[in-house]
Formats: sequence, C-alpha cells, structure tokens
Amino acid sequence: MTYAFDPEIAAAIPMLPPQSDLTDLPAAREQLKELIAELRGGADATGVLVRDELVPGPEGAPDVPVRIYVPEQLTTPAAILDVHGGGFMVGDLDFDHAANLEFARKLGVVVVSVEYRLSPETPFPGGLEDCYAALVWTAKNAAELGFDPARLAIHGVSAGGGLCAALALLARDRGGPAIAFQYLGVPEIDDRLDTPSMRAFVDTPMWSKPRAEISWDCYLGSGVRGGADVPVYAAPARAADLAGLPPAYISVMEFDPLRDEGIAYAQALLAAGVTTELHLFPGTFHGSSLVPHAAVSKREAAEAIAVLGRALGVD
Repeated sequence: MTYAFDPEIAAAIPMLPPQSDLTDLPAAREQLKELIAELRGGADATGVLVRDELVPGPEGAPDVPVRIYVPEQLTTPAAILDVHGGGFMVGDLDFDHAANLEFARKLGVVVVSVEYRLSPETPFPGGLEDCYAALVWTAKNAAELGFDPARLAIHGVSAGGGLCAALALLARDRGGPAIAFQYLGVPEIDDRLDTPSMRAFVDTPMWSKPRAEISWDCYLGSGVRGGADVPVYAAPARAADLAGLPPAYISVMEFDPLRDEGIAYAQALLAAGVTTELHLFPGTFHGSSLVPHAAVSKREAAEAIAVLGRALGVD
C-alpha cells in the first residue's frame, strides 16, 4: 500500500533500522536495547539527579524497579509517572531515558519511570499491577520527592499509553492515588483489532496489524484477544464508564494502525465529560518520531513539553 508520508519522514524511512522479529523476543529485546543505545545513548543528564530504586511490588510479586529524575532546579512541585512502550513485550528503564531527562530539565518537575514485567512471561495483569504499585509508591512518597501529590500526571506512549489509560481506570475504581492528568501518546488500547485503520495498515513501518496481533496475544494469552471476557483494564477501549477520569491528551499518527482506537477513545472521554485534547499528526506513522529532524517530529516533541507543562501548572 502507498502512504502519503510527510516528505522529511519518507526520505528517512530507508535509513530506519529493520523491524525486529517479535516471534523471537530475546533477539527483539536485545535489538531494541542496541537501537536505544545508538539513537539515545549518552543522553545529557546535566542538571538532573538520576537514581534507580526498587519499590514494593504488588502483593506476592517482586519489587518494581523505578528510575527517579530530580532536576537540580525543582521549579514546580509536580511529578510525572512515565510508563514506557514496547508492545507490552519489550522495553526497560532505558527506553524513555532521554525523554525523561528532558521532562525533568525543561519542566523542572520530578519524573519517576517504571520498569514493569513484560509479557508473555508475565501476562496481564502483571505489568499493569507493577505500574499501579509504582503509582502508589510515588504518591505516598510525594513529600520526600518534593512534589504536591495533587499534581501528579501519568505519561505513556504506545503500549505505555495503553497502560496509562488502564492505570487511570484502576486508580479511579480502587480509590487510589489522585491522577491530575493522563498523557496518552498513540495508545494501544483495543484488543479487537477491528478499526478501519487497523484493518488497512498491515504493512506500515514500525507497527502494523500483524505486529499488533502478536502484541495482544503475548499480553492476554493465545486465543483471548477479541473475546467477550477481556477486562477493561487490559483493553481500555472496551470501558463503558469513563466518567470521573483525569483530563487527557491523546495523540495519534495518520498512518498508524492504532489511529482510530485513539480517536474513538478521545471521543468517548469527551462524551463522558472528561476534558480531552486530541491531536492527529499528518503524514506520520507509529514511531516516526525516530526521525527527529523532521519538522512534524519536532512539533510532536515540543507539544509533549507544552501539554505536560500546562497540565502541571509549570510557569
């Protein structure tokens, strides 16, 4: 299929790394680590104090690794809990390291990044419960970390966006920590894989329907996706009650299989009375921000800073 990609992005597609084989997860995970090291390694940590900790995990589960970013100039008593992407199957604390340094430095807020257990070794709800444990710990330790617990946002992209959407539902339903804002970048939230964009985009770069099928089968277990019993905390697009959720920002890419589920979720949030901002970036695909010199990628990165800053009351 031919796609009308942004010219700057289209020119860079042949230079993108080959897609990893998700049927060989150990190799895919290693390939991702090498890619992240190549693209974002040596990130400038000037002005940010970074430390890794283990925080209490879900009951009966291991402790959860987190990475804490505290700017030397903590200008706003607010925090971001970051949940990395990777199709529920790949990724670690290094995945969002460069972006989290930028958030901490440019916004002057605390950032806590969580390394949740991956599927298929730990299927749903293990990874989500790890994220919830990190959320609880972050809110509980707000005074020590130096932020107001009423000014805590969650941020995730792709599967991380899906986990953040689920985290907002879980915190609401459990009466858990207050979440001031949910940033859902190109969220992976619908296991049914039946939107027009999902059906159409079977050969797009970085993410496609075949890769989404593998992702959901790993996360839910073989033969589960699309069935009647998938919980809303696994696939938030299935949620019928979105009232009372935190204000949201949702981004979608024009030629991304996840595009239409993100748009539908934004519409559903609005219908439930949740203040929601939706932005479709034209000429893009899932992960096209890996072409950082493209003007549209620069706009996407700048908007993340602006949106989170506005939500957290950054001056």
